Amino acid sequence: MGVAQVVVVRDHGGMPLNSYRFRSVWSVDSTPAQTFEVLADLRSYPHWWREVREARQVAENAAELRCRSVLPYDLVFETHHNAKDPDAGLLRADLLGDMDGTVSWRIFADGTGSRIVYDQEVVVCKPLLRRIALVSRPILKANHELMMRSGQRGLRTYLAGFQAATQTTQGTQATQTTQAT
Repeated sequence: MGVAQVVVVRDHGGMPLNSYRFRSVWSVDSTPAQTFEVLADLRSYPHWWREVREARQVAENAAELRCRSVLPYDLVFETHHNAKDPDAGLLRADLLGDMDGTVSWRIFADGTGSRIVYDQEVVVCKPLLRRIALVSRPILKANHELMMRSGQRGLRTYLAGFQAATQTTQGTQATQTTQAT
């Protein structure tokens, strides 16, 4: 009877080929507080990030997300917030499902807007993607980059509407207060 061996193929960085580290830096014309509020609301993601096809609340600080970018496959995973600190501008979550790992958003004031640093470290668990990791790695990285660019565009547009709605609400409340006095 032979002994089973597990061989992990590693890339140049010493990580298994089905492991990924991504960093994206975005800028948006929105205050850190407004940006944090939108990013903390996992249910809002499909409204502004077209590749996040579905978000289903599964617990108070958790949602199941279904994502699909250019390539013809979905990634389904649960996102569980483990840090939500608006004062520090930090959101961090554990991911479990077709990919396991962590993701974080760090939000910084940048002039009149915000700079957002997105860090993700995951292991892809979806069987097909694990089997083809050696040949698909560059394609999956490009797919992720396209998804992130789209996310930034969508967030900018969504935040512009979010700000307009907030200003309209504040203006209406101020008018009502003035009329009442």
